[in-house]
Amino acid sequence: MYKRQTEEAAGRELPPPPDVVRSGYAELVVTDLDRARWFWADVLGLYVQYEDDDRLCLRGTDELTHHCLVLRAGAAAALDHLAYRVRTEADVERAAAYFTALGRPVRRVPQGEGTRGVGDAVRVLDPLGFPVEFFHGIERGERLIQRYDLRRGAEIARLDHFNICTPDVPAAYAHYTALGFGCSETIEGDAHELYAAWMYRKQTVHDIAFTGGAGPRLHHLGLATHESHQVLRTADLLGALRQEHHIERGPGRHGVSNAFYLYLRDPDGHRVEIYTSDYYTGDPDHETYRWSVHDDRRRDFWGNAVIESWYKEATPVLDLDGHTQPIGQTLLDESAARVGADGLG
Repeated sequence: MYKRQTEEAAGRELPPPPDVVRSGYAELVVTDLDRARWFWADVLGLYVQYEDDDRLCLRGTDELTHHCLVLRAGAAAALDHLAYRVRTEADVERAAAYFTALGRPVRRVPQGEGTRGVGDAVRVLDPLGFPVEFFHGIERGERLIQRYDLRRGAEIARLDHFNICTPDVPAAYAHYTALGFGCSETIEGDAHELYAAWMYRKQTVHDIAFTGGAGPRLHHLGLATHESHQVLRTADLLGALRQEHHIERGPGRHGVSNAFYLYLRDPDGHRVEIYTSDYYTGDPDHETYRWSVHDDRRRDFWGNAVIESWYKEATPVLDLDGHTQPIGQTLLDESAARVGADGLG
């Protein structure tokens, strides 16, 4: 799909893309809002900024904007949309012009008609099949950085990144490169075929990562904590509550990104990574670190095997009209790669 559209766009100059600042928030559809509130607010410790009968708006203790996650009640679990904050109001208009020129569906969302707290926005169905919003204006929230009395559960500090499943990782890499994203790390085959990539706008390892697999689907949301003991505390809390079945993978240390991690599944099966200890990528000559797909340290630095559900299961995504997007099959299967060789470095 992306290759065809880029070929059609060849020979004419595209308008400039929007200046993306960072991953802003995600909106998930959940089937039981009370149960979701227990998981995301009580266990993970996200602060409830707003709630009504149909939705919750949540944020971490470091975040000064209205939310990093919206949970919306619905009939079936899904990703409603991902959202990026852009630098200026003019960049919202640039997003509309850019994706229109790419031939993608574009929808304007005036303030008050979209997500609570968000100003004028543009939603698009991107070349990878994902519903993506670009916004600048958003309501501010109380400064919680030193409200230690409010902290609980995993003490989530902020949204860090999105991870998506896409059948064509090179197409995803090309699309986000065109949007001005840098690449911190990759997983590559012997002929440098691309199995996965980590890309950023803020000066950390990633705002979005691509996992090769059937898609478009959302693999996980990455939520950052400040310290590794908060990751461990999350696992202990779930064990103490006899809710250990929500733990899918970890705790462990990724080779890629160096992150200390724990993967959980919420009551609807949405995957979330509790995440800490990545690194700075802001130098202008920052180089991409390349891992071999044969190096079993890439996904777990201690060499622990990745369970099948982590590679095979993910959240379906909706189009701009709320219909579930069809799923395409992956071009390369990382889970089938032989392990045991050295990383490319």
